[in-house]
Amino acid sequence: MKAIIFDKLGGPEVMHLGELPKPEAAPGTVLVKVRAAGINFADTLFRQGQYVMEPKLPDTPGLEGAGEVEAVGAGVQGIKPGSRVAFLGSKSYAEYALAPATQVIPLPAGISFEEGAAFPVQVLTAWHMLHTANHTTPGQTVLVHSAAGGVGIVAVQIAKAAGARVIGTVSSEAKAALAKQYGADEVINYSSGDFAAQALRLTGGRGIDLILDAVGSTIDQGLACLAPFGHLILYGRSGGVPQPLNLFRLFPKSQKVSGFILYTAQAEPAVMRRGIEESFKLIEQKKLKLLIGRSFPLAQAAEAHRFMESRASVGKLVLIP
Repeated sequence: MKAIIFDKLGGPEVMHLGELPKPEAAPGTVLVKVRAAGINFADTLFRQGQYVMEPKLPDTPGLEGAGEVEAVGAGVQGIKPGSRVAFLGSKSYAEYALAPATQVIPLPAGISFEEGAAFPVQVLTAWHMLHTANHTTPGQTVLVHSAAGGVGIVAVQIAKAAGARVIGTVSSEAKAALAKQYGADEVINYSSGDFAAQALRLTGGRGIDLILDAVGSTIDQGLACLAPFGHLILYGRSGGVPQPLNLFRLFPKSQKVSGFILYTAQAEPAVMRRGIEESFKLIEQKKLKLLIGRSFPLAQAAEAHRFMESRASVGKLVLIP
């Protein structure tokens, strides 16, 4: 089968299209014929050896995808060959990928494979930050960094559906317009000024109840505009590794900072199931729309990574084998 392979760490150029043996469904796993593979910033870190999971060279990137079930391993129940599914797994930049049966998600009718590939990481990350790591309620103010990005544009919509006031931060006027189109009440272009000062102005000096931060280098400013009892969730580091946090900074306003990674929720089947069910409800109710910013052929994985790292992308990027 065709797959993207890298045999050394580095930039996008280390990836190339190659041939690998087609996997076989082991006990407890499902073999999926990949129709679309989701691209995540985590994939760029994996390629560089900076992700929580280290690559075993030569390796293939990819944490999620969507397609048709090709085969099921021994002991797998409730999943049949031919079914349309999304999945969380590994090595999804390929024509076929294996996924644990517990991480396979049946796709409702009306959701395309591209949208299915956009669902597992970005939608469940946003939903669980807002409703598992935090308990977002009507009347709260939520600030979403990178509000036009893959997770960000979903988080804006899920926070709005929860009744929150949503402020997004973006890097351009075009992205600001897109974030507003998807439900943000206000949008701050952080390239033109201090987002913390603008957030305080927008909240009359009170501050933000919840900040969703995938940037990392923005934590200090985030704490400066966090409300009393406010919560900042760090779930990425696209802007670099954040500086060490002095916990005593949290004392004056009884604030909290936490980290989030989807693997934690994956380990709790009931928690994951709730997130999946509630997210699909939001899609069915038309309160959540998945934005596919751009699709690339599998062979153009390196170009797709360059595009993601350029910060020019919006919504979800996907690869099509």
